[in-house]
Amino acid sequence: MAVSKVYYANMKTSFTENLPQKLERLIKTAGIKEIDFKKKYAAIKIHFGEPGNLAYLRPNYAAVVVRVIQELGGKAFLTDCNTLYVGGRKNALDHMDAAYENGFSPFSTGCHVIIADGLKGTDDVLVPVEGGEYVKEAKIGRAVMDADIFITLNHFKGHEATGFGGALKNIGMGCGSRAGKMEMHSAGKPQVNKEACIGCGRCIKICAHDAPSISGKKAWIDQDKCVGCGRCIGVCPMDAVEPAADESNDILNRKIAEYSKAVIQGRPHFHISLVVDVSPNCDCHAENDIPIVPDVGMFASFDPVALDVACADAVNKQPVIANSQLDRMPHVHHDHFIDSAPQTNWRSMIEHAVKIGIGNEEYELIEI
Repeated sequence: MAVSKVYYANMKTSFTENLPQKLERLIKTAGIKEIDFKKKYAAIKIHFGEPGNLAYLRPNYAAVVVRVIQELGGKAFLTDCNTLYVGGRKNALDHMDAAYENGFSPFSTGCHVIIADGLKGTDDVLVPVEGGEYVKEAKIGRAVMDADIFITLNHFKGHEATGFGGALKNIGMGCGSRAGKMEMHSAGKPQVNKEACIGCGRCIKICAHDAPSISGKKAWIDQDKCVGCGRCIGVCPMDAVEPAADESNDILNRKIAEYSKAVIQGRPHFHISLVVDVSPNCDCHAENDIPIVPDVGMFASFDPVALDVACADAVNKQPVIANSQLDRMPHVHHDHFIDSAPQTNWRSMIEHAVKIGIGNEEYELIEI
């Protein structure tokens, strides 16, 4: 496989070019104009930020990408899928409230927000994963798969389970429906938290396999009948149906790579990562710790794998910020992400992504 091109711009500005203008120059130089957007729907996958977290990307950056796509004749929308856990983005209504609260409105970005997996996180499409070792059919939010073109705008930061969150994490985990997220996090099947269950029976109505039933005014799930589709998680009004978070981090990373393949295979895609506010944990937290390294810059590529590696390499060249989570950890791995979260191994995601053919670990970094 030929070396992939990754384009880079630092965060310095001048009297004649601000950061939004620099981002526009970056993505145009990186080749986004090579994509035929005319009269086509373009999904821009972004993380809107959990309410309370302030490390997410500013909507100003999204507005740049939207404007470029519209200038090229495309119909852009910002999108994400609902979260698996209890929080401010577990259904489409709360999720859109969170997006608007954090500044992602049609007035600020120039396009609408569509939550890809629907009201309760159950509106997904089964997408075959060619060559998948862990996932044969990925459960992807319908609006993501309905789009003609797929673009990612990623906040590159640390992550407590995957090492870092970049393009692949934004694609694979981010585009999975609630059932898809359960599949990536769990090797098992959902169970019922008896204390939270009110015995409403909605899990029974949604199940096609007669796995849930009510006993003593509480639901329970027959594990022999359950196929692990996760539909019951989405419809439970009390979040009493819970997945097991029992998959190893390496397998989680490989599943994310396979879900990423399901999303991007067979259609034009382009990826942008901003290595700023590099917090140690995911933007899904309702808080953010101080960055572990200084701001690095903006990156863009047609190859999400090479993009992630380039961003990781750039972060690993940076000095550690005093009093950050990374500063408090022993530096024994010579890798900022593994030192910050020693239970992680981000390379397992990269290696598997290369193995299944969605990108290249080797890259040429081109600074504009």
